Amino acid sequence: MVLRASLIFCLIFLTLYGTQGVILSKITRCSCIDVYNQPVNPRSLEKLEMIPAGFACPNVEIIATMKKTKEKRCLNPESENVKKILEAISKKR
Repeated sequence: MVLRASLIFCLIFLTLYGTQGVILSKITRCSCIDVYNQPVNPRSLEKLEMIPAGFACPNVEIIATMKKTKEKRCLNPESENVKKILEAISKKR
């Protein structure tokens, strides 16, 4: 009886111990490390992704895939050129 009670106690303790000590990682997981600040020709873009700021990354990220080289570039969302491109895309829709 004592063995059974101590086994149940240990199982409950281990279950509670595992759930209480979880610390969420404070490391941000942004995709863009470096931002490309040069103007981009909209005709050279194959794909444009906009990742809003959130829990994982506090920055708005705009990732452009270039047509010829298939290179991915992180664009500056505050740039006038990028704002014009985003505005043109939103008007198309």
